[in-house]
Amino acid sequence: MIDTPRIVQIAGRPAALLRLTIPRSEIQTVMGPAIGEVMSTVAQQGVAATGPVFTHHLAMDPATFDFEVGVTVATPIRPAGRVRLGMWPGMRAAQTVYRGPYEGLGAAWGEFDAWIAAQGLAAAPDLWECYLAGPESGPDPTTWRTELNRPLVG
Repeated sequence: MIDTPRIVQIAGRPAALLRLTIPRSEIQTVMGPAIGEVMSTVAQQGVAATGPVFTHHLAMDPATFDFEVGVTVATPIRPAGRVRLGMWPGMRAAQTVYRGPYEGLGAAWGEFDAWIAAQGLAAAPDLWECYLAGPESGPDPTTWRTELNRPLVG
């Protein structure tokens, strides 16, 4: 389900961000337009994206997603509409890649969190997903890849 996890040091970098707090049931209708809004803002300002689209989940609540949709950028953007300049912060993190449809992400996170705990590591309360390959890369969800990042504390 997930690739062998590893511990990495991630460098901080500027990002274009759009924060959302929504009922979990709305994720499929909200995510695409939010990505479009971020990418449109970056393109309109002539700024190069330097990585894949990501989400930063700030709080884990069973009923609500409190998260940012973003993309790292070569140079800072100017705030426009709901999109603002932020950072993907530097961090020590556990990292893996999940291969498969988005519906399997919950189980992948469970497997990944169990690995982190088995290593005696302490995870921060937030998490990051990078969408390396998804529906835009082809219709077969078995080829989709999502990078999972869990900041570590201590």
